[in-house]
Amino acid sequence: MAISNRYLRVLFGLVMAAFGPLISGEARASELDIPQDAKEAIDLMYKGKTEEAVALAHKLEDARPDHPLGYLIEADVLWWNIYCKWSERKYNTIDAWSHTRPADADDNAELALADKVAHLAEAGIAKLDTAEMELYAGLGYASRARLLGLRFEKMPVARAGVEARKHLLRCLELDPNMADAYLGLGLYNYYVDTLSAMAKILRFFMGIPGGDRREGLRQLEIASTKGELTQMEARFNMAKSLRNYDRDYARAEHAAAPLVTEHPENCIFLLLAGDIEQKLGHTEEAAARFHAAAEAPWEEASCADRAHKLAREALASLGPGLK
Repeated sequence: MAISNRYLRVLFGLVMAAFGPLISGEARASELDIPQDAKEAIDLMYKGKTEEAVALAHKLEDARPDHPLGYLIEADVLWWNIYCKWSERKYNTIDAWSHTRPADADDNAELALADKVAHLAEAGIAKLDTAEMELYAGLGYASRARLLGLRFEKMPVARAGVEARKHLLRCLELDPNMADAYLGLGLYNYYVDTLSAMAKILRFFMGIPGGDRREGLRQLEIASTKGELTQMEARFNMAKSLRNYDRDYARAEHAAAPLVTEHPENCIFLLLAGDIEQKLGHTEEAAARFHAAAEAPWEEASCADRAHKLAREALASLGPGLK
């Protein structure tokens, strides 16, 4: 029996609806829906306008108290202040170095926000498992691991990292286009693969999944170019990892360049970029970055004071002619 033209047209339409993006090579957008207030809050955060960013985060929380996004942004704002506060010039490198220390009020507030993000997302998953909620659950646990890592709490970091990985893998299973999931997965893969030999033996006996450094960098690159929430953080961590562990300063410079191009007033980004330029022997470029960092505004006073002090120390290390 002959098939009618009308039937063929309908069949072709169904095929294109299902596979059109694959056939045409066009990527489907993720299902992540980010309100304009959230985008503005993230931009303000990276400009160092932390009070305005938190105000917008609170607005999001008031409008949607059961949604994780507002709390995630508030946690990120607080994280950058914590990172800045604990940064120091050590091993001739500017970073917030991990070391054992007691929790302070900022730590407790950060962990409370990270836990709220994860728990709200998991409550949403219990009602309906979506890539969006899996992403937020993963980022909540990743935020917890990030802070505990700064305090060198190895076992709690491992537990939080494994939970983050589980949720982020599920996120990509539900929506392969959710590029923000690659931030947490990239960091997991990279840092698990950079563990010492003894730590890798302990990881094996504890049943912690392994990592792959090259895959981690590839995943961070995806998040840094296609992520909707995590682009800047992915790029920052990629540049920092290439500097600290691979000592590939040329690639680190390339990774850091968009940070200062898009946020030239961010003292944290300027310190990282200047430090990389110094390691490349580009003293004039390093001096320019450090001078800018020494003058860059940041609303949170302890961060501003610390960043300006580190910038002056870095300038002094370049020699008297570049102070």
